[in-house]
Amino acid sequence: MMNLVKWNPWREMPTLQNRINRMFDDPFFRIGRFTDDDSLGMWNPAVDLYEKDDHFVIKAELPGVDKNDIKVDLKDRVLTLSGERTYDNEVKEENYYRKERSYGKFQRAFRLPADVDSDKIKAEFKDGVLQVEVPKPEQIKAKEVTIH
Repeated sequence: MMNLVKWNPWREMPTLQNRINRMFDDPFFRIGRFTDDDSLGMWNPAVDLYEKDDHFVIKAELPGVDKNDIKVDLKDRVLTLSGERTYDNEVKEENYYRKERSYGKFQRAFRLPADVDSDKIKAEFKDGVLQVEVPKPEQIKAKEVTIH
């Protein structure tokens, strides 16, 4: 026997939102967002950015990317993660049933607070995850002024 379940349109909203997000991630919609021709093959790795006691942490998921193909730069308070995930040519195109992974160049940029000591930035790549630790700037201590 079949049970009747009342339809709730709000239950399907996350699915609809995911479909719309995927539509805008489609390569045809990306063209207007980039300026140079090389950027058409770009993809954006997932990134977490959070704060700890004395530093900020940036974690980027980069599965299938070789450590030597990753670059971390700091210029004018902007920390840039860039690199490339190369396409695997071992499988012929006609043998694919589904192809969802992204390939090509990537670049993510993050504006840092002023006075970050660039010599103390640490980066580690392990198990397909890049972790960058950026020390917080030294806080300027308040000086009490004696009134005479």
